[in-house]
Amino acid sequence: MRAIKTAVVVVAVVAAFPLTSAAQRKDCTDLKGEIEARVKQNGVDKFSLEIVEASAPPAGKVVGTCEGGRKIIVYKRGG
Repeated sequence: MRAIKTAVVVVAVVAAFPLTSAAQRKDCTDLKGEIEARVKQNGVDKFSLEIVEASAPPAGKVVGTCEGGRKIIVYKRGG
């Protein structure tokens, strides 16, 4: 059940922040804060979001891009 809830949250976050050029221009810290708030709103309390270079292989689910597509925000469930 927990895996389903987490999957729903990830889908909701991805849907809320489409990978458009407008979203890519957003400041990474601001976008990370918005995504974090949405995930918490959905009842998930153990997760991490990490800002990494877009060229780095993601160790989780990519839930956003920022700084003109140079960086990505990666979601990992658990603490």
